[in-house]
Amino acid sequence: MAEITSIEPQKKDAKRCNVYVDGRFYCGIKLEVAIKYHLKAGMHIEKVKLDEIQLETEKSEALDKAMTHISATMKTRKQITDFLAKKGYTEAVQVYVLERLEYYKFVDDYAYCRAYVQSVTGKGKRALEADLIKRGADRRAIEEVLEEVEEDDGEAAKILQKYLRGKDFSKENLYKGFKYLLSKGFGYDTAKSALESVGGGDEDY
Repeated sequence: MAEITSIEPQKKDAKRCNVYVDGRFYCGIKLEVAIKYHLKAGMHIEKVKLDEIQLETEKSEALDKAMTHISATMKTRKQITDFLAKKGYTEAVQVYVLERLEYYKFVDDYAYCRAYVQSVTGKGKRALEADLIKRGADRRAIEEVLEEVEEDDGEAAKILQKYLRGKDFSKENLYKGFKYLLSKGFGYDTAKSALESVGGGDEDY
């Protein structure tokens, strides 16, 4: 059984408090809830009981906060989870909120990945994959969406032409342009095709 070692008012919300268990932050909760359940420092309690209390009393508020969070832009499951954890909600509440959001199609990692890929230009598949991983998108969703993506040789060629603008048409600059395309996440074959389009495809890189 765990021990509540401290209950401290939150600095940004005077109506809520932080509950510390065994010396570590465990969750945030309304002051009125802490009073209702007689929570206090020195009290011994099962962590699962704290989870149940928070789920029972704050699941609707957590869902409202998550809805507000996604109102401006789409979010991945991971981004929602991180947001709720930062707000002090336990895993039980996080699971509840995500189940509700997914049920109503407000959170869908596949849809997120697809929308992101369609909105971004000037990046190859490797760069898109790295971006989506950084945003915490589901790996399977990333793979499925990128399988549908074909790198645009014409887009890569435009980027290369812009990079070479004002530069000498030398082997060194062509190589630098080739590496630049790779750094933008384009595959080897796409970068090679772009080189060929500007007359530098005879070089062996």
